Amino acid sequence: MVSSKLEDGLIYNIKLSSVGPARVTGQDVVYEPSNMDLAMKLHYLRGIYYFDSQAFQGVTIYKIKEPIFIWFNYFYMTNGRFRRAESGRPYIKCNDCGARFIEAQCDKTLDEWLEMKDTSLEKLLVSNQVLGPELAFSPPVLIQHTKFKCGGISLGLSWAHVLGDIFSATEFWNFLGKVVGGYQPPRPINLAHSLTKANSTETLQKIVEDPLSIKRVDPVEDHWVANASYKLESFSIHVSASKLGQLQSRIGIQGPFESLCSIIWQSISRIRDGPGPKVVTICKKGEEKKEGGLIGNTQLIGVVKVDDSIRDANPSELARLIKNEIIDERLKIDEAIEKEHGVSDVIVYGANLTFVSLEGVDLYEFDWKGHKPKNVSYFIDGVGDAGTVLVLPDGPNYAEGRIVTMTLPVDEIMKLKNELNNEWSIA
Repeated sequence: MVSSKLEDGLIYNIKLSSVGPARVTGQDVVYEPSNMDLAMKLHYLRGIYYFDSQAFQGVTIYKIKEPIFIWFNYFYMTNGRFRRAESGRPYIKCNDCGARFIEAQCDKTLDEWLEMKDTSLEKLLVSNQVLGPELAFSPPVLIQHTKFKCGGISLGLSWAHVLGDIFSATEFWNFLGKVVGGYQPPRPINLAHSLTKANSTETLQKIVEDPLSIKRVDPVEDHWVANASYKLESFSIHVSASKLGQLQSRIGIQGPFESLCSIIWQSISRIRDGPGPKVVTICKKGEEKKEGGLIGNTQLIGVVKVDDSIRDANPSELARLIKNEIIDERLKIDEAIEKEHGVSDVIVYGANLTFVSLEGVDLYEFDWKGHKPKNVSYFIDGVGDAGTVLVLPDGPNYAEGRIVTMTLPVDEIMKLKNELNNEWSIA
């Protein structure tokens, strides 16, 4: 174990260990990410689940780890390590190396922490580790248990997006709650024992143009992180249910996500030089399910294009376009990655201004022996310069308003807050 200290003692007594499957996965078992998975390899999801002191009262770290061993029997690929085939295409060797488990303590009570409402500090409650530069030794999943001064705790999930989208990540996490409740998952079937995609020599014959929703970055080799040109920072705003109703009524679109996106899209255009951004990326729940019911990137990724100036547009028209005129780019992304045999280095979040909807995500379904989280927070790491806006529910049901978490260049944040406050009385 390793112990250290962060933020002048705010988070301290940090210890590292590993957890993995209770059973051996097998000999030479591999898991091959899809082209869509590899398109997301430079992005990371960070989730924090907050619990009152009653939830884990008297529960030792061993008692927390015990069900994790069973849980990982099912999600065996999350405990492997990335390798490269001769073609250069990454795959996961399912060698049961385990996930990293972090223990920490916080010098604040849970209520004091939540009252600070500082998204940048939340990064202390979840690992910010990325894959690489020693790819073969980097865990794609890390779990952080942080105990607050009052006895409340947070559980932080660091999830490499190459494994799956936020719908997969939350399904993965909620499955742990089922195991804690006594569910015994069957061993997954259809384990891959040989490489197929990685050893394919078939070349895409037709000329494939890059879709608008991705942006190529400088080669990252085995260190899976893209360097942004600007310093980026995350912050969150709360939009109450009553305020959300007022905004929808003013805009004339009955869609919380679409209404908020149109407002923020136009507001960002007004603080940036030029008439744009005229292209935005929209990510939301797709209809497909990963084969075998496991994990993967199946969310809808599409773009909305506008020819005229955004700053002078009618927000209701922007909201209508987001609701009805998304151009699905998943097939184009798949072809772009396939064209280079899965070795492309691209970003999706922040390639354009990107809006991510968590409608349909069961954020509050994680259950620890009858106790559900008091609060849940998510943010995205590895975002490009154009920025990303994540819209999630402010509570267990969608009637309680929304939390909007934005990751943008630092010099835009105060300007955007002023614009949103002056024009829409939010932020």
